Amino acid sequence: MIPMIIGLTGSIATGKSTVSRMLKQKGFPIVDADEISRLVVEPGSPVLDRIAQAFGADVLLPDGALNREKLGSLIFNDEEKRKMLNGIVHPAVREEMIRQKEEWLDKGANTVIMDIPLLFESKLQSYVDKILVVSATPTIQRERLIARNGYSTEEADARINSQLPIAEKELGADAIIINNGTLEETENQLDEILLEWKAQI
Repeated sequence: MIPMIIGLTGSIATGKSTVSRMLKQKGFPIVDADEISRLVVEPGSPVLDRIAQAFGADVLLPDGALNREKLGSLIFNDEEKRKMLNGIVHPAVREEMIRQKEEWLDKGANTVIMDIPLLFESKLQSYVDKILVVSATPTIQRERLIARNGYSTEEADARINSQLPIAEKELGADAIIINNGTLEETENQLDEILLEWKAQI
């Protein structure tokens, strides 16, 4: 059997993390881009050293960890600095994602899930064989953000609008989970897709 790499993506508050947890519970190996982006900037890592060289030692906390708040404030309104940071972090994240995927395949995994929130934005479609998009209506996204994060309607809308529209992501999907309803409905859709794709652990 030829191994299959599934790219899992969505947008803010569409429920991608929920689907990722379901896949993990079913026994599928997950390569988590968010987790890796935290891993590559751990104290003492070459990536964190390069960030400190580029942005100054005050982006580090006294214990040597990354001061995310400080770094965030530096790049927030500065496109050049954001590009510089991405140029340091993104290659390291991609390298580690590929390493983890290969490690799972070497262990005999038939299907590997690559959980990549910015799959389309980072143009990583070539990393995967199939793309699964977890979608929800903007109204549901807004309600979840207000309930989960305590945002105002304006704050929630600003975060939704800062991302590539979910409708655009749907156009690039091989399958879509509509996550507007219950967990059971979402899991049923997931099971149908896995069956159709003949995804095996």
